[in-house]
Amino acid sequence: MAEEMAEFVTEATFRDISTEALEQLKIRTLDALGCAIGAYGENTPNLVRKVETLFGGHGYCTLIGGGRTSPDRAAFVNGAFVRYLDFNDSFLAPGETCHPSDNVAPVLAASEFADSSGENYLVSLALAYQVQCRLSEVAPVRSKGFDHTTQGAYAVAAGVSKALGLNKSATANALAISGAALNALRVTRTGKLSNWKGLAYPFVSLAATHAAFLAKEGITGPLEVFEGNKGFMDSISGRFAIDWKKEDLELVKRTILKKYNSEVHSQSAVECLLGLKSRYSLQADQIKKIEVKIFDVAYKIIGGGEEGEKMSVSTKEEADHSLPYILAVALIDGEVTPAQYRKERIVANDVQTLLRKIRISPDVELSSKFPNAMPCEITVELNDGKVVEEKVDDYEGFLTRPMGWGLAIKKFERLSASIRPERSRKIVNIVRNLEHLRIRELTKELGGF
Repeated sequence: MAEEMAEFVTEATFRDISTEALEQLKIRTLDALGCAIGAYGENTPNLVRKVETLFGGHGYCTLIGGGRTSPDRAAFVNGAFVRYLDFNDSFLAPGETCHPSDNVAPVLAASEFADSSGENYLVSLALAYQVQCRLSEVAPVRSKGFDHTTQGAYAVAAGVSKALGLNKSATANALAISGAALNALRVTRTGKLSNWKGLAYPFVSLAATHAAFLAKEGITGPLEVFEGNKGFMDSISGRFAIDWKKEDLELVKRTILKKYNSEVHSQSAVECLLGLKSRYSLQADQIKKIEVKIFDVAYKIIGGGEEGEKMSVSTKEEADHSLPYILAVALIDGEVTPAQYRKERIVANDVQTLLRKIRISPDVELSSKFPNAMPCEITVELNDGKVVEEKVDDYEGFLTRPMGWGLAIKKFERLSASIRPERSRKIVNIVRNLEHLRIRELTKELGGF
């Protein structure tokens, strides 16, 4: 299967990308870069930058915000910035959710190293999206105790191999090395959350990029990594099949963007509660309790289900994966942005008091609609006995109401407010015309804050 996937990767061309998919790949790139720029002043990704700087490395590739390093370390550092805010895109499958724009950083680094065209970057990114999303669909691993970055090991290897121009044999070995080595545990996202929640995929990007360079020089890996004795199927996923000869590059169109800076399964609930707040001028001190019915995946991950209770919130990582906190701060502040995850905001008495009045429960009927919808029902009981309620099935940014260039650019401008407006506009224009440019025209702007 690794060899079949490698053939799919090596034979893909820019012409295989539809006009609609091309636009979505560029929008996802802009969104990921906005998230990275928005996180530039944050401590955690800057600690990653500090550590990687200690190791030196040839300055082949640009670090967002300035500096240069090796391709694998650039993938790690830039990926840490893309991921930190937890504001980048998502792909929803029945048994797995992933964030395929995590692949932007490694594919960008490999493309810069290879002095690639924008066309080659876009087809490489499309391949990473396709591999990660298809494996998430047919071979979910969350219920087995493994993290979604496990499928990402194959996605990064595929995208980086394409960007570097590896042949079929080297690509298959890159996939094999990466897939055999990078099977991550789901404990990353359960219980008391740590900084690793936002660094797990960037670390996979580091290692998988490194694997592709090893394969480029002739290092081999276990080509039966999927179907072999004690391989991925035996040990983790169970049996599945993908006919890579019939795959296309269109799954990017089924990814969704976040409107609010919170875990993806919370998006419709935030929009629902903000609608109630606007309609009834709700204030925190009026509220007796809030009852939230939601689909089971949201309950399991952020509502207090199998991945841990969500009422104890004291860090950014805990806050952005706690539906009670997210809804409480949304109602009080009227928005959910990076500012809502400052330490002083998280521990403030008003939000800590309100989140304890929120109860989350899974609903069988709502669960049956996921992932084609993100349904939510919220009932708010006020201190005077009045009850108000609202139901939604999606949010602005979901498949049914996708985010086009207009909203994507507004989001990017908000996240990139710390850099000069003319540089922000130039990055937007480069990304919009990326298929006509060299990738270094983009990385030049990203390295000069």
